Amino acid sequence: MQTDQKLMQKGQIVSKIGHIDDEIMFTENKINTTSVQKFGAISDFSILQMHKNTMAHHIQELEKQKAVLNKELDILVKEIIELQKQSEQYKYILQEQKEEEFRKILLSEEEASNEYIQSKYITG
Repeated sequence: MQTDQKLMQKGQIVSKIGHIDDEIMFTENKINTTSVQKFGAISDFSILQMHKNTMAHHIQELEKQKAVLNKELDILVKEIIELQKQSEQYKYILQEQKEEEFRKILLSEEEASNEYIQSKYITG
């Protein structure tokens, strides 16, 4: 159950990373395609450059968020692997316990049948 929860968290983080990648691509496209009129005022160019700088800063912030999410994803993947290992160990231990119980039952049945045979032999 914990593994399922971690897998859901992993899906959410991967989804967030995908959204960030989409937004980065969209913003880079806007930076490359944004322009001003050919014969506009000189101030238009400075405003355009400020806008492009703001978008570039936005991309940097998105990259930072993506890096944090990637670190979280790496930690989550390690936790999932550890949970799967624990699950396999638990499953193995349960299987060993079942086999041990079965061996005990077989041993007690064998002892009972030996006692029965011995009692028949002695009385017989």
